[in-house]
Amino acid sequence: MIKIGDQLPQATFRVMTPDGPAAKTTDDLFKGRKVVLVAVPGAYTPTCDRNHLPGYVSRADEIKAQGIDAILVTSVNDVFVLKAWSASTGADGKVEMLSDGNGDFAKALGLSFDGSGFGLGTRSQRYSMLVEDGVVKSLNVEDAPSKAEISGAENFLKQLGEGQQAA
Repeated sequence: MIKIGDQLPQATFRVMTPDGPAAKTTDDLFKGRKVVLVAVPGAYTPTCDRNHLPGYVSRADEIKAQGIDAILVTSVNDVFVLKAWSASTGADGKVEMLSDGNGDFAKALGLSFDGSGFGLGTRSQRYSMLVEDGVVKSLNVEDAPSKAEISGAENFLKQLGEGQQAA
């Protein structure tokens, strides 16, 4: 499993653009930037839709005011589902959705899980991390897919505040 101090693995995500789906690499998204990366097991799933994403949407301005360049949300869903989910939750313009459609990024991080018993196939574990120039600076992995506590926006803001005080 990836840990604090590690470089993110190279991966290619799909994002929705005005011209349709496009590829973005790890370097495109993280190089030279301070980014909050949030992973959810699935768009529209109860915890993701009601608890996890809404916190980052509602607190996006507060988070970005802490020197964060972007809030990225990744899920093992296709780019079309993530586009619809972004629109339905008010996330457009606040967080950027990254499709890890085959779960390759989640697997490379060592943060995938087998949800096939629930008809979900391979999914990403729920986590949040602070990434600076491609290097993991903090990592908050939930111990169950139904929890969004340590990886939630409120805890992330608290960690950012503590980091500012320590600096």
